[in-house]
Amino acid sequence: MQALSQHLAQTLKALRAQRQWSLTQAAEHSGVSKAMLGQIERGESSPTVATLWKIATGFAVPFSLFITPPEAAREVVHYREGERPPFHQQNAQMQVRSLADFDALLGLDLLEITFSANAFSASAPHAPGVTEHVIVITGTLEVQVAQRWHQLRQGEVLRFNADVPHAYRNSSGQPTLIHNLIHYPRAG
Repeated sequence: MQALSQHLAQTLKALRAQRQWSLTQAAEHSGVSKAMLGQIERGESSPTVATLWKIATGFAVPFSLFITPPEAAREVVHYREGERPPFHQQNAQMQVRSLADFDALLGLDLLEITFSANAFSASAPHAPGVTEHVIVITGTLEVQVAQRWHQLRQGEVLRFNADVPHAYRNSSGQPTLIHNLIHYPRAG
């Protein structure tokens, strides 16, 4: 977890330096307080997934950039179970693992998310044009998109525009495992 916290801190600092943003400017773009951003950069705070999404959206970068160091480009990549540590929220309601590096050509992130029993997670709108595909691997999940709840069972898929408020709820007494394929539109 220490290595992940250090990666997160270094990534946030590097993004601010690239854009020549002060903490105040980063807070304005992301909607995350200047104090919280400073704590993350110093490795003093472990943000929630929702906070990381706000930061990623504010900086217009893929979510996985914050939880997985990028690897060198290769023609064939074989990812093995356990090679990529999950990102755990402090409240333990969910953990997120990047299943593959962000594909800049296709604009795709592939994440594995485990929701604990009775977990709830609300998400602010992502950048315009971002879409999500939620694939339930085990368990059940409810996904709220624009005030409407959708019940998903194992093997079911929900695709939605993620540039609106949305939320995830596991109302069962068992953990739920999903894959989340996120498509970011090309800049520019």
